[in-house]
Amino acid sequence: MKELFENLLRKDDKLHWTTVLTERGIIALIGICTVFAIGDYLFGMWIAKSVVLADLFMLFIFAEVVAMIGAFYNTERIPVTLPIIIAITALCRLIVLHSKEMEPVGLLAEAGAILILAGSAYLMSLKDKLSMEKLKDNKVDK
Repeated sequence: MKELFENLLRKDDKLHWTTVLTERGIIALIGICTVFAIGDYLFGMWIAKSVVLADLFMLFIFAEVVAMIGAFYNTERIPVTLPIIIAITALCRLIVLHSKEMEPVGLLAEAGAILILAGSAYLMSLKDKLSMEKLKDNKVDK
């Protein structure tokens, strides 16, 4: 039992065990809710007997949430780029859903937000590459 409890906890001594277990529990709950939401959404598509572009965007958002949860359990951290990609996809979905009745200024604002998010995702990926190179250099030096 002690081994199971120790495996549940991170090797990070900076966080109290209650914080770690709460974080893992909430992430697991998000995963469970996501699975139910996917099932509900697919059932709605089945009942409507229709698949439109907005549905595909929504399924992609679900896939990204599941990937983010998997990344958390594999690496014990959530890469910052994944939530940014989810936000970009959500904005694209909104544009597809509401572009016909949306004011041009609103459409430009959403497109600008996508551009800003894409730029930030690119910058964060560069930061991650630099961090990985530093880790490799530190391992080589030791």
